[in-house]
Amino acid sequence: MKDNVEHTVLPAKLGGGPHNLGDPNDKSLRKVEKEVLIPQKMRDKARTEKCSEVVKEFSDCCKKNRYLMVIRCRGENSSLRECLGYWFNNEKFKEECTQEYLHERSEYRRTGIPVRRKTDKIRSF
Repeated sequence: MKDNVEHTVLPAKLGGGPHNLGDPNDKSLRKVEKEVLIPQKMRDKARTEKCSEVVKEFSDCCKKNRYLMVIRCRGENSSLRECLGYWFNNEKFKEECTQEYLHERSEYRRTGIPVRRKTDKIRSF
């Protein structure tokens, strides 16, 4: 006798939903999301929004000094690391990025359309 239940290896919360991409209302995070995806979102957001002036200064110094940038851009590099470190260790910022990630994941699971970020590159073959 066959039953009409589809058997999968994945837990039920990772499948299902309108496009079989998972439950859009699920707010739990997997280990890879906590340790890789959210920190990546934090770095990207800190680099482009919170520390953009410091990133520009460091970039300009590197362009100006080329091969001597290791020696001549130490101050700018220290400022950049300090700024990024501050935001990376800020719990309020981490929670903001986590909620933003959960919203994007929920929309993806609901619609099946991935969110395009500025850092995503279009590939042509």
